Amino acid sequence: MKKILSVILAASLMAASLCACGGNKSASSSAPGSLSGTIQISGSSALQPLAQAAADKFKETNPDVSVTVNAGGSGTGLQNVSDKTVDIGDSDVYAEEKLSPDKAKSLVDHIVCVVGVAVVANSQTGVSNVTKQQLADIFTGKITNWKKVGGKDQKIVIINRPKSSGTRALFQKYALGGKEENTGKSLMEDNSGTLRQNVAQTSGSIAYIAFSYLNDSVKPLSVDNVQPTYENIYSGKYNIWGYEHMYTNGQPSALCKAFLDYMQSKNFAKTITEKGYGLYSEMKVKRSAPGK
Repeated sequence: MKKILSVILAASLMAASLCACGGNKSASSSAPGSLSGTIQISGSSALQPLAQAAADKFKETNPDVSVTVNAGGSGTGLQNVSDKTVDIGDSDVYAEEKLSPDKAKSLVDHIVCVVGVAVVANSQTGVSNVTKQQLADIFTGKITNWKKVGGKDQKIVIINRPKSSGTRALFQKYALGGKEENTGKSLMEDNSGTLRQNVAQTSGSIAYIAFSYLNDSVKPLSVDNVQPTYENIYSGKYNIWGYEHMYTNGQPSALCKAFLDYMQSKNFAKTITEKGYGLYSEMKVKRSAPGK
């Protein structure tokens, strides 16, 4: 009888330890379909399409799991997960670049892929390549007409992202060398799909978006004659890129860990590339968090 009671007690303790991210439902990663509960995700608009694709595929084998994916920007996602209002905060940059040291150190980083950032222009500007210096001069307001970089005699219209944007942080650091963008007379938009549409419809416009949002409606620009491709990112030729991070506040619970493990698995790698992201395993260059 004592042995039976011990087995029952051990089983009860194990079941209690496997709690879902967003509620009191049980979670176990032992077999597909055995998971249940809710996961709340917010943050990077660049990562949102991939996170949503993962959520949809994860639910196919785990129908009792609900995953909600919202955008809002990397800064928002990091603040939300720090405040514990969501289970996972998506970010294009390290937490240390957006949060105070005390808040950042409480978060656990899960890198799921690589994201490239492409400079895109309205297709009628007549430009397909800029130098890195020209790019900086355009976004800081020193160059204001496309004819100065070999294009049409047309005013340059910058479409910025808000300062909470992780894509903006990546662009400022790796494309502009830390210089501030000119925002005095610029348009402002953070939703990547809407931003791309604005570039397509606004004469003389220029902006930057994740590779995952590229399509034929806008013109991606080469920088110093290097095209924005993942092959060039993997080899270190193209420098405007970052990791896509999914942060948890402390170690993830069983359900969150199962979801994150799925996103980092070989089974999900094909979806990563199909959706326009890069594989972390292919990188020949690495970047560390600030101060590390």
